Amino acid sequence: MLSGCASAPPSPAPTLIVNQCATPTPCTLPASHPANNGELHLQLERTEAAWASCAAEVDAVIACHEVAP
Repeated sequence: MLSGCASAPPSPAPTLIVNQCATPTPCTLPASHPANNGELHLQLERTEAAWASCAAEVDAVIACHEVAP
């Protein structure tokens, strides 16, 4: 008998990949209690960075929904 004609175990079922958009998390801002101008400026930079991070996440979700069927 030819070796290619022997019975073989069934192939494994294919893995399904579901493309779906990420669920956004609520935007949060860091707590602040600045005591001087230096701390106030640092808090402003942290707040701007937090808003930028949140905006990037929202933009990614919007982009995903524009592409998703």
